[in-house]
Amino acid sequence: MNSTPRSAQTVGVASAIGAYLLWGVLPLYFLLLSPTGPWELVAWRVALSFVFCLILLAITRGWKPLLVIIHQPRLLALTALAGVLIYINWQVFVLATLDGQIVETSLGYFINPIGTMLLGVFVLHEKLRRLQWVAIGIATVAVLVIVFAHGGFPWIALSLTASFGIYGLVKKKIGPSVDAISGLTLESFWLLPIAAVQLVVVGLTTGLTMGQNGALHASLLAFAGVATAVPLLLFAAGTRRIGLTVIGMIQFITPVMQFLVGVLIMHEEMLAARWIGFAIVWVAIAVFLVDLALAARRFRSSAGAVDEHNPGTDTIPVP
Repeated sequence: MNSTPRSAQTVGVASAIGAYLLWGVLPLYFLLLSPTGPWELVAWRVALSFVFCLILLAITRGWKPLLVIIHQPRLLALTALAGVLIYINWQVFVLATLDGQIVETSLGYFINPIGTMLLGVFVLHEKLRRLQWVAIGIATVAVLVIVFAHGGFPWIALSLTASFGIYGLVKKKIGPSVDAISGLTLESFWLLPIAAVQLVVVGLTTGLTMGQNGALHASLLAFAGVATAVPLLLFAAGTRRIGLTVIGMIQFITPVMQFLVGVLIMHEEMLAARWIGFAIVWVAIAVFLVDLALAARRFRSSAGAVDEHNPGTDTIPVP
C-alpha cells in the first residue's frame, strides 16, 4: 500500500476542499458578469489566467521549473492535452450556467466523482476498501435516479464529467514532474490562440463588453483570471498529494453547492426524483466518511506499534 507523509496528506485534502468550495460558488460570480456572454467570458478566463500565472511565477521566481518542463516534449504534450480538456469544461460550464441550467451542471459534477474514482482504480491501480466500493455503488444509484429524472440525453452533464475526469487523470500523471503554477501557465498558454479568436469573433459580432459597462463590471471581469486560476492551482496541489479515490469523494462538495444555487437562488425547476437522488448521494458520502474513520483508527493502531521500533515515522495510507 502506498503511503504519504501526514503533513502532505493534510495539505492535499485542504487544497482539494478549497478548490471545490470555490468552484461551488462560481455560478454566482459568472451571473454577476452579465451582459458578458459565455464565449467572451471564457476567452477572458484564459487570457487573464495566463497573466495571473506569469505574475505568480515572477513573485515565486518559478521560471527555472517552467524552463525544465519546456525542454521535455512529453510533459509539454500532456499540458497541452490538459489545456484542451479544461477549456472544454470551462466553455460547457459557462454556456450552461448563463443559459439557466445550473442544476444540470451539478448533475455533471455528481457523476464526475464516480468516474474519477474508477479512473483511479483501473488506470492508476489505486486500491479501494470494501466500504468504498459500497459508497461508489450507492452514488451510482443516486446518479441513475438523477439521470432518469432529467429526461432526455444530459449532454451538458456528461461533457463536464468526461472533460474534468480525464483532466484530473492527466494532472495526476504529470503531478510529480509539473508544479501547479507551471502547469496552469502552460495550459493557459496553449489556449491563448483560441481565446484570441473568440475575442475577435465576439468583437466583430455582438461587441466586447470589457470596459463598456462601468468600472465595477470591468473590475469583476478582470478578476476572472484570479477566480479561474486559484481553484485550479489548489486542485493541482491536491491531486499531487492524495489519491484520486479521495479526490473523487471530496468532489461532491461542488455539485451540492451548485445544486443549492440552482434550486434555492435561481429557482430552477426541481423534480421529486432529483431530491431523492440528492439524498442518496449524502448516504454515499456518509458511508465513505465512516470508512475513512475506520481506516484512520486501524492506521493509528498499527502506527503506534511500528513507532515503538521506528520513532519518527509519520505516514498515513492513501486509498
